[in-house]
Amino acid sequence: MSTWIARHVQALLGALGRLARMPLATVLTVVVIGVALAIPVALALVVQNARVATGDFRNAIDFTVHFKLGTPLARAEQLARKLRQRPGIDTVIVTPAAQALQEFRRNSGFGEALAALQDNPLPHHLLVRPLPEHSTPTEVESLRRYLTAWPEVDIVQLDSDWVRRFNAILDVLRRGLWGGMVVLGLGVLAVVGNTIRLEIQNRRAEIEVTKLVGGSNAFVRRPFLYTGVLYGLGGAGLAALLIWGGVEYLGQSVAALATQYGSKFSLAGLTWRDTGTLVAIGAILGWFGALISTGRHLRRIEPRA
Repeated sequence: MSTWIARHVQALLGALGRLARMPLATVLTVVVIGVALAIPVALALVVQNARVATGDFRNAIDFTVHFKLGTPLARAEQLARKLRQRPGIDTVIVTPAAQALQEFRRNSGFGEALAALQDNPLPHHLLVRPLPEHSTPTEVESLRRYLTAWPEVDIVQLDSDWVRRFNAILDVLRRGLWGGMVVLGLGVLAVVGNTIRLEIQNRRAEIEVTKLVGGSNAFVRRPFLYTGVLYGLGGAGLAALLIWGGVEYLGQSVAALATQYGSKFSLAGLTWRDTGTLVAIGAILGWFGALISTGRHLRRIEPRA
């Protein structure tokens, strides 16, 4: 067991030494891998932060139910109580006409003109919000028909088209993200594989001598596998640093923008678990790329008679 561990430690130290002896090539390879890993992770964070910033549009499926002028407030409150008992309803808020006029006067800038009116032109209205799990298109349409059927109701407003469009955009980004992950993952395999191939060619004579004295393909392959893993770890570490730096650079600006809209949203970066997953993926891709390259090229190298 100790011999097995010693051989692996020797292979790892040898791989580190060879990478240290060619710093420029090592840095360039790590940068390419790091950028390739950072791009899909950054896109994933964009989609995740967009959903968090909008609350996944939980509050976007709202109905505004305007009653006909002359409908008593007591009747509006009675209908609100009835609506709260309906399955799938989260909240129902009654806004009396007087309160609506006061808010409109305060926010519209037409306070003096509205003060000249003898009668309140605004009706009572309800703000109805269904539960998120009952916000499917079918259930939303059913609720709209239910509210429209009330004889006291004048208008039922529901503006969800833009919500569906935005969610469709996020869905496209999410699908593109998975495709990008696959393509860039293949790119990492190609970069590592090609780098290992060049190293095998440069060490061809050494490999022939090793095989001549009885070294197996597994023994010869081991340091190259560690080299691939080190490339993957370095690239993943660089990707994590790039993302961390981007979040830190944009964090204050995004928070200031959110404050202008009355939100406390802050840009979320990678968690420790995300970072660990990224590093593990980088190591696996590096190992697999080296495994493919060594499996293909080492078989072609045999000691000369």
